[in-house]
Amino acid sequence: MAEAYVFLAAGFEEVEALTPVDLLRRAGVEVATISVNGSNIVTGAHGVPVVADEIFEEASGLADALMLVCPGGMPGASNLAAHPGLCDLLAKQHAAHRYVAAICAAPAVTLAPLGILNGLEATCYPGFESGLKEGGATPKGQRVVKADKVITANGPSSAIPFALALVEALKGPQTAADVAAGILL
Repeated sequence: MAEAYVFLAAGFEEVEALTPVDLLRRAGVEVATISVNGSNIVTGAHGVPVVADEIFEEASGLADALMLVCPGGMPGASNLAAHPGLCDLLAKQHAAHRYVAAICAAPAVTLAPLGILNGLEATCYPGFESGLKEGGATPKGQRVVKADKVITANGPSSAIPFALALVEALKGPQTAADVAAGILL
């Protein structure tokens, strides 16, 4: 069982998915990628095929995760939102007061409709703020926003700060600083 899971759907933003996987693993976090497509091979928004560690329907331990991560990209975020099993898992994760994270379009398209952002500050890719508002969130024009156990980020250029915020949440500020130094940030 992994500590963190990153979900992949066709059309995901590659840098937003793989940067968190990379930096979380550098921090010593057990992280697995999960395909919601029914196949281990998931093609990103820019044509990069990625082999997921597991397929959602066959994965075990998801309900006990410390953190669930949704990359953005279109139609990746919409494809995540269209997966009933993932939506149920995200809602239960939030209700259990465990970490839920999303970047780019995913905060507005995947998390907001589930009520996960209701009453919280959040960020997303510019132009998707109406989805945050409809979900009861207060949009912030920041790269990364941490609100309780929900972490959101605004897009591909924020993949590293987003990933470091995930590391900090799970392993503390010193580990996040060590990982940042290790990548020459």
